[in-house]
Amino acid sequence: MAERPKRRKHKDNPYTLECIEEKNIFRVSFKDGIGKKHKVDLDKKQFEAFNKFELEDLSELNEYDNHIEHSEVFENKLNERVVDKPLGVDEVVENKIRDEEIRKAISTLSEIQKRRIVKYFFEEKTEYEIAREENATQQSVHIALERGKAILKEILKNFKF
Repeated sequence: MAERPKRRKHKDNPYTLECIEEKNIFRVSFKDGIGKKHKVDLDKKQFEAFNKFELEDLSELNEYDNHIEHSEVFENKLNERVVDKPLGVDEVVENKIRDEEIRKAISTLSEIQKRRIVKYFFEEKTEYEIAREENATQQSVHIALERGKAILKEILKNFKF
């Protein structure tokens, strides 16, 4: 008997298909309700119908395995899947403290440095754009930014980011 590739089957599928193509023998075997094994010969058309059903059953099993959630989904599992995870309370507090320290440090700068630092870092403008807006040279904007960054670095050097 030619071996057909072994297919996994649903637990409720009670039959097994056998095929000997060269002898044109097609058979289905199964156990009845009391456990007695039976073999029934089929014609090719009947065998193909059973085979098609078995393939559809296998397709459904694969669909279930690959695309349907198999476990209960708890909050911690959903949280692992989140793309933009919410910050924890400790992170929110640390961010607020950090932001407050940065605001304090920026407030110590001169008005020109403060304005240019805000435009450069928070409004994401280039030195050239700032110079054009303020009718100043790019070099003067660069110098103000470098001095402002040096002051901020000195003030914030002991702060952990």
